Amino acid sequence: MCGIIGYIGTQTATKILLSGLEKLEYRGYDSAGIATVWEGEIQCIRAKGKLHNLREKVERLENPAQIGIGHTRWATHGKPEEYNAHPHMDASMRVAVVQNGIIENYRELREELKQQGHEFRSDTDTEVIPHLIAQFLSTNSNCLFEAVRQTVNKLEGAFAIAVISADYPDELIVARQQAPLAIGFGQGEFFCASDTPALVSHTRAVLILENGELARLTPLGVEVYSFAGDRLKRHLRTLSWSPFMVEKQGFKHFMLKEIYEQPRVVRAFLAAYADDGWCPGGISETPLRLGLAPELYADLEQIQIVACGTSWHASLVGKFLLEQLAGITTTVHIASEFRYSPPPLTANTLTIGVTQSGETSDTLAALAMEKERRRALSSQYQPRLLGITNRPDSSLSTLVQQLIYTHAGIEIGVAATKTFIAQLLAFYCLALDLGYHRQTVPLKRLEEILHGLRQLPAQMELILDSQENHIQDLTHQFDDTKDVIFIGRGINFPIALEGALKLKEISYIHAEGYPAGELKHGPIALLDAKVPVIAIAVPGRVYEKVLSNAQEAKARNAHLIGVTSVNCQEASETFDDLLAIPTVEELLSPILTVIPLQLLAYYIAARRGLDVDQPRNLAKSVTVE
Repeated sequence: MCGIIGYIGTQTATKILLSGLEKLEYRGYDSAGIATVWEGEIQCIRAKGKLHNLREKVERLENPAQIGIGHTRWATHGKPEEYNAHPHMDASMRVAVVQNGIIENYRELREELKQQGHEFRSDTDTEVIPHLIAQFLSTNSNCLFEAVRQTVNKLEGAFAIAVISADYPDELIVARQQAPLAIGFGQGEFFCASDTPALVSHTRAVLILENGELARLTPLGVEVYSFAGDRLKRHLRTLSWSPFMVEKQGFKHFMLKEIYEQPRVVRAFLAAYADDGWCPGGISETPLRLGLAPELYADLEQIQIVACGTSWHASLVGKFLLEQLAGITTTVHIASEFRYSPPPLTANTLTIGVTQSGETSDTLAALAMEKERRRALSSQYQPRLLGITNRPDSSLSTLVQQLIYTHAGIEIGVAATKTFIAQLLAFYCLALDLGYHRQTVPLKRLEEILHGLRQLPAQMELILDSQENHIQDLTHQFDDTKDVIFIGRGINFPIALEGALKLKEISYIHAEGYPAGELKHGPIALLDAKVPVIAIAVPGRVYEKVLSNAQEAKARNAHLIGVTSVNCQEASETFDDLLAIPTVEELLSPILTVIPLQLLAYYIAARRGLDVDQPRNLAKSVTVE
């Protein structure tokens, strides 16, 4: 979950490292540090807290070094204190290492090294790495690359590392095992980073390291090897993103910018996958262009989905769509639970992994486990794996057979917004595509839904234009609020969960989402005048039921806020405040109902003066278990 950056070239390394860490701070911001090689020594500077604390230290120093590594930390092993900040060094201060991931066998390695006289200064798992490298350099290696190669073969777990040494001032060694790492190619200079936003300001040409690979970066070029030491041939790819995409573009926070980008995301997704010219009996053979292999659908009996956090909420909407439109039994599992209590194997099952980054460790591990346990059985149990992600160059792409790329563009805000909308669209299109091939959706109905999807961007823009000021005014009612209840039914129950999560993530107000019908089965005991209830009540099959459940809350003096369609007389009589959305069919409503909840969470947090883009204790990409 941490961010790592490295540079070797002709420019001043500290400026590039700090700039790269700014782009990676969403991966962790408990502490930060950089190390450079200058005049035969390693200069290491670290600071607790946000990156500006490190910048203040670095700017006091004159250091024209042209090689260095940097790190921004999300604490796993050891408290977020300066002595636990990266880079970590060996006892002689000649080797420096930054790491993303977890070394699972660090305790055994630490004890071995202690017995050999090594002393440790931190509580982290990472510190064993520079000590191991120094040990190999001092015993049987006169080559930094070889010492790193021997070291990574002793490590267990998921990790990406970057290494420099005062004795090898023209080498930067990197390695990857189950944690993302990319190398950027410039003119006479080279970069490495745990995520590509740190690279796009310098180069579009990148090489994504795969698991079990190391690379040696020098001023002359890049060499890639396997952990066994075999030289590998790899091809570069060109990033489609521009530096402009990772700027705020006039918005106060990235989160607000990304909320406003959601209509564009819907248009981009539909342009990529929905055939504008399709209609029943028309020329086009299929309404959707997902590009999925026919064998993925053949004799399909069941779908199971694994995901975490916001992706899990999107998957719950997906379950509703897949069952109601495609008529196929679907289960949704929290990936971290699936890993240790998987359901019994069933034949002809499609497993879908949903992760915006494509690097979520629990989701990847769940998919890998499912892949292996199915391979051990007969052909009817063979794995069918589909990924839904915003990062087609991620680890997910190498694990699954097929991928739906969500086209949301880079998302910097830690609290997911536009990537959630994009995942919803992926499920709408997947359910419609399956329904079309399984003939469970009448063609006329399919055309109606596609038409409705194409109207959503304009309706989303209407919400953003009409509701923002009203929502800002509403936030003063939450100044003393400590608890909030969200309720919804049917396809909008997951939106209640997502609304609660957004509020928790960025405002630190305790919030819970419930199926509206469950309110009276326990949660109603929490209600009084100090606990607002936010209900999603869209005209449709469960509309009257939700209004009835909201009345139960109103009878307990709860302040009621309704997310509902404009001009709904019953809703206006029920709720104390309305967050109005355009009239839309219930099936399509989640893409609209979530927007007022995103804005409400954002403006409550902003009013409280909180760091909206980097909420405490969180990181954008959860790459550790």
